Amino acid sequence: MNSIPCVIMRGGTSRGPFIRMKDLPSDQAQQADILLSLMGSGHALQIDGIGGGDPLTSKVAIVERSSHPDADVDYLFAQVDVVNKRVDFNPNCGNMLSAVGPYAIETGLVEPQDGTTVVKVHNLNTQRLIECHVPTPGKQVQYEGSVTISGVPGSAAGIQLSFLDIMGSKTGQLLPTGNACDEIEGVEVSCIDAATPIMLLRAESVGLTGHEAPAELDNNAALLTRLETLRREAGRRMGMGDVSQSVLPKVVLISEAEAASHTLNVRYFVPHRCHKAIAVTGAMAVAAATNLPGSVANHMAISTQKLSAGQLLSQITLEHPSGSIELTAEYRQQNAFDLARVSLIRTARKIMSGQIFYATPPKEVGHHAIETVD
Repeated sequence: MNSIPCVIMRGGTSRGPFIRMKDLPSDQAQQADILLSLMGSGHALQIDGIGGGDPLTSKVAIVERSSHPDADVDYLFAQVDVVNKRVDFNPNCGNMLSAVGPYAIETGLVEPQDGTTVVKVHNLNTQRLIECHVPTPGKQVQYEGSVTISGVPGSAAGIQLSFLDIMGSKTGQLLPTGNACDEIEGVEVSCIDAATPIMLLRAESVGLTGHEAPAELDNNAALLTRLETLRREAGRRMGMGDVSQSVLPKVVLISEAEAASHTLNVRYFVPHRCHKAIAVTGAMAVAAATNLPGSVANHMAISTQKLSAGQLLSQITLEHPSGSIELTAEYRQQNAFDLARVSLIRTARKIMSGQIFYATPPKEVGHHAIETVD
């Protein structure tokens, strides 16, 4: 069997192997074959690999020194299907990104500073830049700390992620349809592209409260069919063509937050199942939508008195099935259409390092679009 160096890490609410690009073949189809083997895909338990039988633990981060003038490292995210032998290199994963900074320091790609080390990451999935502020007292990565995040037991050291210029990450436009609000089959939706493309709508517009558990939503076949119909039309209007075989755009249902200090309540689909929390990139898209005049999210935030018309919220807290996520939005000249950066705090942990083994893959497998969970 073949082997390559590997570090298994938890990043945010996800987990997976971190490997160097130099240790993989340059051809992406061959890369996909290796990832399928080392994760054990093709079996519900991924029993023959290190995948955990769940999309949240069937992710891979590929990292290497960057040639980008403003970055230290490149980061390519890969979502590996659990049961089907398919890999998706299209979306970004903000949770796995939480561990890219620590990994880059641990493997000597970035020299640590005493106190905090800023690792500048170029994401190859979206061609965007992210700053990862990693605590490094004594020039050593600090994993232990008092920061807690929803969906992860215990506490750890906080890592600040600042995503720069996230508007138009896939379509090139913050409002791909040209409108802050569109109507599709009688339902008001907002089609936003910030960090990731989303179609956002009020939960009540499809007969829900918005506070249903993910399992209940997953078992509602009529709802999933309805949302998929709306999503496909939204994708077409966003200039993304036929999205029936794509994970993008994602669907987000919003409703009034239960806590007075929270901005909105969300249910995030990936795209045919409800996320047990919310993707980091999806949360950033919702944050951007909240401040966009005329959007569904902006209307709800105003109607629930979370903000006033014309106001820009810098601190946005989203409720989700596992808790909440807090984001900070920074705008240039207080312009809702000129979002400079979105920041949030995540945590990471190094689990193991060593050699990971993979079998010589069959020739018929490859990389295709699959459902992605962040």
